[in-house]
Amino acid sequence: MITLTYRIETSSSIEALAAKIASDQSTGTFVALAGETEELKARVAARVLAIRHLPEADRPSLPEAGDGPFNRADVDITFPLDAIGTDLSALMTIAIGGAFSIKGLSGIRVVDMNLPEEYRRAHPGPQFGVAGSRRLTGVEDRPIIGTIVKPALGLRPHETAEMVGELIAAGVDFIKDDEKLMSPAYSPLSERVKAIMPLVLDHEQKTGKKVMYAFGISHADPDEMMRNHDLVAKAGGNCAVVNINSVGFGGMAFLRKRSSLVLHAHRNGWDILTRHPGLGMDFKVWQQFWRLLGVDQFQINGIASKYWEPDWSFISSFEAVTTPIFSPDDCALPVVGSGQWGGQAPETYRRTGRTVDLLYLCGGGIVSHPDGPGAGVRAVQQAWQAAVDGIPLADFALSHPELARSIEKFGDGKAS
Repeated sequence: MITLTYRIETSSSIEALAAKIASDQSTGTFVALAGETEELKARVAARVLAIRHLPEADRPSLPEAGDGPFNRADVDITFPLDAIGTDLSALMTIAIGGAFSIKGLSGIRVVDMNLPEEYRRAHPGPQFGVAGSRRLTGVEDRPIIGTIVKPALGLRPHETAEMVGELIAAGVDFIKDDEKLMSPAYSPLSERVKAIMPLVLDHEQKTGKKVMYAFGISHADPDEMMRNHDLVAKAGGNCAVVNINSVGFGGMAFLRKRSSLVLHAHRNGWDILTRHPGLGMDFKVWQQFWRLLGVDQFQINGIASKYWEPDWSFISSFEAVTTPIFSPDDCALPVVGSGQWGGQAPETYRRTGRTVDLLYLCGGGIVSHPDGPGAGVRAVQQAWQAAVDGIPLADFALSHPELARSIEKFGDGKAS
């Protein structure tokens, strides 16, 4: 059985609405059907498993829903595997998509999903994940420290390469294209790869350390995206940024089956699904689809993000991508980003279970350090060392000038 948990809201009966969701999303329609036999229902009908009532709401999540009060509950509905199968598009359509169009609800949000073992066998999951990302970057026992080429748009290939060369020399572990950069006329992917990969490979030859560079390869045409993948792989690259919402389930499945690169998932567009607390879908549910399809690294936000997401939601996202669906091998490496610098390291470490299994991604927090990107990288490394050792940053900064300068620059939370 497949179990979905819906947080539903209505001015009428919770029990009736739950039953309607189960019926409409499996065997039922708006009138009785001769073919809807008891035998058919037993095989494929969805059923309400449990209802947990929540406090009433005075206002509806959907503004046109009328006057309250509005009853609320978390409802577990089970769908037989025979009714859906293991196709993720069928799962999204049957168990999630149509439920939002049902008349009589004033709010609905999918807050949990539990899948049977058959899904594990049907989908590849991550190819590299946490262990592979660590192996390819050569980083153990601390976070992988990464940064983003900034400005996000406008740099030509040779200008990007100049910045990348400086970042590689600074000692960073990971660099990525901004998600908005794919293959514009002023910076075609092929030219960017030609400009950047020799720097990565030359540094590897001299030092033994291969910095992981994630090139933006997303494209609506799966064949074109695969050609982008092959450009990177042929040049010796090992990572790609994929805008998962933009390429869709089919594009991601096509890519994963053929990929030899670490797939770094950027979730831009997810906010549309989740910003209203009474509507949409929790990240806990949504991210399972993409992990089953095979993303290796999952970019989320961070503590004191520059975006809308509150800290508790970031922690929930972190827990989601690091909690096995079926086994630890299907966990993605969490990528902590958005307005990050070393200052958030202690709270990130404390609130994520005191783990260092993450990619800590700082854009301005590294490249805008007053003494340059090299000092920015060292400052972030020092902040994480202090966090793990339980030493207050201010105390650690007394003997670590890069961290001290970083605190001066970013300590008010406005500059990173």
